[in-house]
Amino acid sequence: MGGRGTYAAGKNVPYTYETVGFVEDAKVLFGKPGIGLHDLPAEAHSSNIYIKLHKDGTLNMLRTYDNEHYLTMEIAFHPEPNLTGNRMPVLHVHYYDRNFKRTDAAYLDYDTFKKYEKYLVGRRWYND
Repeated sequence: MGGRGTYAAGKNVPYTYETVGFVEDAKVLFGKPGIGLHDLPAEAHSSNIYIKLHKDGTLNMLRTYDNEHYLTMEIAFHPEPNLTGNRMPVLHVHYYDRNFKRTDAAYLDYDTFKKYEKYLVGRRWYND
């Protein structure tokens, strides 16, 4: 769980996150103290899904990775003013390319919500 383009490029780097639990079969990660990391890794070492939870135990962020360790998608629940026009947290998605560029935030579509629902702790579909 290292830096952008290092592990996926075959370079071993020290872990900057620790596993603090599981949601189903997905690891819940937390940035190691003193490093100040607040997001999830930009690439995976051992899993295809990593999760970060808010302090209340609900989903903050879920990231998916391909079989070559590259970040492919991020589902998150936090403010996205460019999407909503306000500072209220919203369930949304970003997609990533191999250069770690991400799409603008978009509302999570229903099929993707259903696919990952078991990992979206405390999150419900918009109309529920």
